[in-house]
Amino acid sequence: MPEDLRLPVVVVAGLHAAERRQAVRELLAGCVDAVVLQHDLRDASSGLVHRHIHDDKGDFVPVTVPLTNDCPCCAAREDLLPELLRIAEAGQYGLAVVELWGGSDPHPIVELIAGGEVGDRCMHEVVELAGVVGVLDPLRLIGELSVSDELVEHALHTCADDGRTRAEALAHQLEYATVLAVPRAGQTDEAPERRAGLAMLHQLHSTARVVRLGTGELIRAALGGFDVAAARDRVNPALAQLPQEQDAAGVATVVWERRRPLHPTRLHEALEQLVPAAQRSRGRFWLANRPDLMFAWDAAGANLAVEECGPWLASLPDAAWDLYPPARRAAAALDWHPLHGDRVQQLSFTAEGLDADGIVELLDSCLLTDAELVAGEPGWKALPDAFADLLDTPS
Repeated sequence: MPEDLRLPVVVVAGLHAAERRQAVRELLAGCVDAVVLQHDLRDASSGLVHRHIHDDKGDFVPVTVPLTNDCPCCAAREDLLPELLRIAEAGQYGLAVVELWGGSDPHPIVELIAGGEVGDRCMHEVVELAGVVGVLDPLRLIGELSVSDELVEHALHTCADDGRTRAEALAHQLEYATVLAVPRAGQTDEAPERRAGLAMLHQLHSTARVVRLGTGELIRAALGGFDVAAARDRVNPALAQLPQEQDAAGVATVVWERRRPLHPTRLHEALEQLVPAAQRSRGRFWLANRPDLMFAWDAAGANLAVEECGPWLASLPDAAWDLYPPARRAAAALDWHPLHGDRVQQLSFTAEGLDADGIVELLDSCLLTDAELVAGEPGWKALPDAFADLLDTPS
């Protein structure tokens, strides 16, 4: 292929198989000389991946390959990337559509396609990310964000030890994609469930472009380009812009922001009420007994993941700031607190029938009191390490 011509790639993700496949068919039909690649992970628990490739003329011969290291990203690196490279260098197709398996998280796959290597070839030299599409049915969105059943229960898991829930996978798919495709409006248009589902979708990802399947909108939106670095920042807890406070069709979002530290024991005891209070909640926070560390809050389907995501810049010497992205440094400088620096509590909660006042009141009760605050960091660090069960890092 000419050196200045790269193969456009569109990645399509979605738990809802029928709608996802409809989106893939529309992309295939809407572009001359398109090809579809899919890795079927139904036998992932047995360590096998089934590769399917087809174009508008029909299916190629399927190939079964090992799921190396029980890792879907390894399968992408060792099988998907070489196939994309082969297709790009052959110059036969004008578009490659990568259809992800139901429970797949598009983020790591997109990073591989954009920055991976095959031998001595860098993928960005031969392919370009034209778009990332999340496909979902608004009628089912709130219900599926409200339950804690795991992907493996529905044969949507991506490897033998994939313990993620459907709610977690669905939330990450729709929040990462820049184009969200939904079924075409029909007789259920005015159904309260559909209106609520669309409100939930818009509140969780207000900047996504929402298009309707079956209207011709998808092909134009899907080829609009994709900024990998911007998407990475958008889902990075240290940088992510949280949803704004909204209330529509019975779905509401509240954003809780405070500066003083959280008492680890009181917050831990409150989790039993806080986590199921919303279909989706996320953000960043800091604990009094671990004042140097930023933690990410990521909850969907009444399941919470808490992870360390690096130090607060206030805990670092000035010279170390250069190790962090300019956007992170700028955000910290603009919102600097004289006592706590860039340390901040920022959590968003989105739900149908949300009790916003109750959530705010409960979270406020978990902050250090004035008396506890004056003890300073030496006193805070002596508080019980209530989050040790959720964190791998020592206090």
